[in-house]
Amino acid sequence: MNRTDKKIYYVSLQGRSLLEDQQATAYEWRIEATPEEADQVSHLLEQLGEQETRSFLAFTYPWPDSPEQDVNAGYQSVVDALYKLIYRFGTPETREQLSRSMGYTEEE
Repeated sequence: MNRTDKKIYYVSLQGRSLLEDQQATAYEWRIEATPEEADQVSHLLEQLGEQETRSFLAFTYPWPDSPEQDVNAGYQSVVDALYKLIYRFGTPETREQLSRSMGYTEEE
């Protein structure tokens, strides 16, 4: 895949959105990705929403067999995977921000 096959997308974790239109909504991160790579990010954003719903239900209707750390672990694993993809596909500015604020590096 060459660089010309990639487009700029705007990612909002807070809004759970991945958009091509910078003016459509507030966003936190810019990535440069192929449509297939963008689909990976979009899928993880959907999973993040699902994990939030599960976490909310687990804390609203707690069960003795649902320890808090297990509920949080599922959510955290999706957040971690999402940030790794954002770093991987991120523009140089996005990578710099993630490196400074969260310690991400090329090895991630």
